[in-house]
Amino acid sequence: MKVDAIVRWFMPKEERFHALLEKDTQNLVKSARLFAEIAASGSLEDRRVKTVQLKALEHDGDQITRQIFEALNSTFITPLDREDIRELAKDLDDILDHLEMVAHYLVLFELSDAPGALRQFAEILVQMTEEIDRASSMIWDLANEKKIYESIVRISELENQADSLYSTVTADLFKGSGANPIELLKWKEVYDGLEEACDACKDYTHVVGNVVIKNA
Repeated sequence: MKVDAIVRWFMPKEERFHALLEKDTQNLVKSARLFAEIAASGSLEDRRVKTVQLKALEHDGDQITRQIFEALNSTFITPLDREDIRELAKDLDDILDHLEMVAHYLVLFELSDAPGALRQFAEILVQMTEEIDRASSMIWDLANEKKIYESIVRISELENQADSLYSTVTADLFKGSGANPIELLKWKEVYDGLEEACDACKDYTHVVGNVVIKNA
């Protein structure tokens, strides 16, 4: 048996899930910050390079998700409701999938522009993932209930900002006269993916809220 497997075997079960979830949320924050660099870049080649890096982080996230599911399957008693842990891991995976997909679209569609709306969406997502990381680190001690709800509220506010931004940018896309319809559709795909990423962040807070209610 490998040394790391032995360590995991003797690690208290709550600490195992705590460590894996922390690793997952920190990987998500790192990915969101890298996506923000992609969004701000005006170079298609730079976007290609950074998208490869983001794909590697997405792969790391997949591995962490697999480890969480394996831990669930091998643990008789879990520190939180088994289905809640599964949903937390799944939602984190979904958020990162959306980020990687949008970065892929920027490269696939050969979009080198860095419009303000793209950069704003990226910054909103950085803030959302940072709040996710903060809230997730506190769910193991519900003495932090007030602070957890503060993060949930902040994520909801950011999601509302994203909704308003999406409505504005979508309307603006189709207002321009003489715009290339193919280019419009490309950017529509990008902004749709960004809105879905923000929605997935909000979905994550629903699970966190359920955890707090169940364990209060």
